[in-house]
Amino acid sequence: MGAKDCLICYADNDVPSVLAARPALDRAATEALVRRLFADHTVTPEDGGTLGENANPPDGRVFAAVWPGAGLVCTSAVALDRPSLLDHRFLAAGAGRTVHVHAMHSVVDWTAFATWGPDGGLRRALSVSGADGEILEDLGDRLPFEEPFWAGAFPAVEDEDDDYPFPFHPLELGEAALHHLFGFVLEGFSPMTAGESVDPFDVTLAGFRVTPGRRRRLFRRR
Repeated sequence: MGAKDCLICYADNDVPSVLAARPALDRAATEALVRRLFADHTVTPEDGGTLGENANPPDGRVFAAVWPGAGLVCTSAVALDRPSLLDHRFLAAGAGRTVHVHAMHSVVDWTAFATWGPDGGLRRALSVSGADGEILEDLGDRLPFEEPFWAGAFPAVEDEDDDYPFPFHPLELGEAALHHLFGFVLEGFSPMTAGESVDPFDVTLAGFRVTPGRRRRLFRRR
């Protein structure tokens, strides 16, 4: 699997339902959200693209969209080993809304996701690295879609004699999280039925360059 992403979503409604309706991008609201999140940066609008192309933007680039009922921002600033430590500015922008964060990197078999409720309380945070064989963070109750993975329903290897640190592949769990929380996938996962997810290449995002205005680094180290 070659899937990589780093994104945050603010939702008033069920995100998969919002994306399935193919809503129109509100460019003014999108730019306002990006400027709020990067208030101490110079924000310059640039060419946009699709979610499928830009789910994992490089440092200094942001792709985003605001629709009725939800807003999505792709930025490396939310790709954290411990997603519960998300910078407060990202949570403040979602006050009164459900906030989801998701990040995944195929090179190290790593996936992380977290969910906060409208009251700002952390509901779930998980970070799993297959390369390190380590659970980096595991807070809150497991979400329903996780349970079959932890129960061993979708093992990472077919041969029981093969050694793998988890009863699932982190990237498959990460794809399941994308599907259930956001309504799309990048490459899919074992129990998924073809055609049941929004095509990320059909989702248009606005593009921005964000340049620090001070000596402050918000982005992850690659």
